[in-house]
Amino acid sequence: MSRPDARPTPGDAAPVRRRPPHDPPGDDLGDARADERVGAGADPTNATTATTATTEGSTTWRRAVGVGLVAYAVSRLCVLSGAAVRAMQVTVDRREDGEVAQGAVEIMTGVFTQWDGAWYLELARRGYPESVPADITFNQLEARAAFFPLFPSAVRVVDAVLPGGDTMAALGLNLVLGAVSVVLVGLLAARVFDDAVAARAMVLYAVFPGSFVLSFAYSEALFVVLAAACLLFLLDERWLLAGLAAALATATRPNGVAIAVACLVAAIVAIRRRRDWSSLVAVALAPLGFVLFQLDVDRIAGERGIWFRVQTEAWSEGTSYGMTAIGNSVGFLTSPFDSPADALTVLSLVALAIMVVAAVRRPLPWPWVAFSAVVVVLMLLPETVTARPRFVFTAFPLFIAVAAWWPRPRVGTDGVGWARTSWDLVLVMCGAGLVVLTSAYAVFAAIP
Repeated sequence: MSRPDARPTPGDAAPVRRRPPHDPPGDDLGDARADERVGAGADPTNATTATTATTEGSTTWRRAVGVGLVAYAVSRLCVLSGAAVRAMQVTVDRREDGEVAQGAVEIMTGVFTQWDGAWYLELARRGYPESVPADITFNQLEARAAFFPLFPSAVRVVDAVLPGGDTMAALGLNLVLGAVSVVLVGLLAARVFDDAVAARAMVLYAVFPGSFVLSFAYSEALFVVLAAACLLFLLDERWLLAGLAAALATATRPNGVAIAVACLVAAIVAIRRRRDWSSLVAVALAPLGFVLFQLDVDRIAGERGIWFRVQTEAWSEGTSYGMTAIGNSVGFLTSPFDSPADALTVLSLVALAIMVVAAVRRPLPWPWVAFSAVVVVLMLLPETVTARPRFVFTAFPLFIAVAAWWPRPRVGTDGVGWARTSWDLVLVMCGAGLVVLTSAYAVFAAIP
């Protein structure tokens, strides 16, 4: 039985008494014995102490969630500020050309629905193509066959229920999913570390520059929610629910395979330690989303392997085994002002390196490590778009490692210590990065 001050190690099993995520850290055996004594009518003081501790822990957790959600709200304002730069630019250009200016809301909505967002909306409106021409390019609408179905399907459902159109349905859905993802990241952090780490993890996750994608009509928000839910179920060894969440995640994005690997690692740990063969349920269910999607899109298009062909022909998704990331980094170092994409690659790799160091210093459960590692590998493999803030962002367990590793301010010390100052500086830099990144994508049409 682990002590409350013990450092969690990779692959730690769920506690014997599965404490709700919001409960304060404590000795499980001691809590169980106190419950037994109270049930027998002995020493009511212990019951009062246990109740007080639970109340304090719940208050601490609610406060942490409040901090995380406030950070999320502020981060959305940062993203709106970046989109407003584009709105001002378009307005000025139209006035100079003697044209009627568009509304600011219309322009900013266009920012949030560009690139992949436009393709997801096409899927929500048209579904998958019934045929795909040979040698297809990304200029043809049939190229939407490369995008996974769960997010546009969810947009279609929301659009059918709420007024405002599919564009507002997509953006509104992601706004809600983003808030849910913040809380789920906090739950994971609280389960493995404590509420203080949870608060910091939620804040860092919310303001990290890659979180701009939570405001775009992209699938990352839904993916993180499903992946985080799966990791929570794996901690509780609720294999069926973990498998179902993983199956939905693998129907959301190509890098959903990372959550399937996390299920496999969790099952290996459970079988080696306790011969828990029921863990294989999650392993069996996890890839179903990807498999069923492939079968369905092949059936609609009347061609086997259509997704792979569209990926290769329209989107040039070959593999460079990291050479694209290296080439972009060299390009930035030799000509730092020539390419925004090269700068984004280097900044993403620097952030990733810091996060990996944190994960080494404050080890995470093995399924989390596996999930993050696969996300990173899949980010570096392609020969076209490589390391980007939004890809680093989807390796969200690494934010928990950074939050746990960063030195905590000492209680009772005079003045402002380096731990607090450096943390505040990181948050300010991330907020500025959100604004700059959103405006760069909007104004310079840099690939997000």
